[in-house]
Amino acid sequence: MPRSFEDLVAGAETVSVDGWDFSWLEGRATEERPSWGYQRSMSRRLATVSAALDIQTGGGEVLAGAEKLPPTMAATESWPPNVARATRLLHPHGVVVVADPDEPPLPFADEAFDLVTSRHPATVWWEEIARVLRPGGTYFAQHVGPASVWELVEYFLGPQPEARRKRHPGEESAAATAAGLEIVDVRTERLRMEFFDVGAVIYFLRKVIWTVPGFTVGQYRDRLRELHEKIEAEGAFIAHSSRTLVEARKPHHS
Repeated sequence: MPRSFEDLVAGAETVSVDGWDFSWLEGRATEERPSWGYQRSMSRRLATVSAALDIQTGGGEVLAGAEKLPPTMAATESWPPNVARATRLLHPHGVVVVADPDEPPLPFADEAFDLVTSRHPATVWWEEIARVLRPGGTYFAQHVGPASVWELVEYFLGPQPEARRKRHPGEESAAATAAGLEIVDVRTERLRMEFFDVGAVIYFLRKVIWTVPGFTVGQYRDRLRELHEKIEAEGAFIAHSSRTLVEARKPHHS
């Protein structure tokens, strides 16, 4: 029996959204994964270096999945619930989690790391990444690409032509180059997402807070009810995420 709008809202509005684990959405939403397999590639790189940093680690779930960590491994995170969660998860693996406001400067010395990684950073401070990398060191990350989940953004906010162009891989590559890094690889893919009930949408928007900034159920209840009826009629709300793989290297001193 289909669950009512009120039941779906109540469940999604109260569940914890700490960390970066999306298992609550199992059976309620799907998202294609990029072909490059970021976590596997990250894990391979971590196994070959002596010191690495994971920026904006969330709850530490992605980093904790690495098969082998380097002797020196640090991670930063700004949101207090995630700092606590990441510390609990990563400390047994020998990772130091540092509470950091996600603004320059990174709390590390110059040339401290062979590898800097990040999965879906909200902001990217290229000068700081370049500063903390050793010569010959690598930045390897998966970014949210341009116009990600745009169908959902514009459903709630209306047309956003200016914002649609943000996080373009060409602009990010130019910013990385300006900071003194050499681009090794940049790839972007658009990936199908399906939301099978309005509760899944609410959970996603509460967790991925930059999709619809300031989202609350109270503010968007009418639009959510319309969305519930749309999903009931059509079976799913379809959107497309955008992902960019970035690999950049700090040149050796000339």
